[in-house]
Amino acid sequence: MADSKLYSLGRAERLKSRKLIDGLFDHGSKMTVFPFRIMYQVCQGKAGLQAGFTVSSRNFPRAPDRNLIKRLSRECYRLQKNTLQKMLNETGQHAIVFFMYTGKEIPDLGQVRNSIGLILDKLVKQLHEGNSSNN
Repeated sequence: MADSKLYSLGRAERLKSRKLIDGLFDHGSKMTVFPFRIMYQVCQGKAGLQAGFTVSSRNFPRAPDRNLIKRLSRECYRLQKNTLQKMLNETGQHAIVFFMYTGKEIPDLGQVRNSIGLILDKLVKQLHEGNSSNN
């Protein structure tokens, strides 16, 4: 994988399909690391990783605040997703991950970076354990 592609978050990696999102909320698993809650689902097939981000308009009525939090979240995810992506490519799995910001205050970059790093580490560990038990 080229170094420029390593840290990208292109169109194919963004979760936009309403059908996939609905299926994720119906059949996905949950994990929480404050201030994020994630829904995720892993399936066999074409190896890949898709992610979506949302912020509640109830907690943040101003759109610029929601957009800022989503922008921070996407940037931190983009820089830290490589471990998860590498594991999924090795196992031939496809993962869908949806991040929901549940905090009540606008976070700083360090807090978002730490939270998303913890989430991705827990997710890699959980998927690795799941693969070990399946073999």
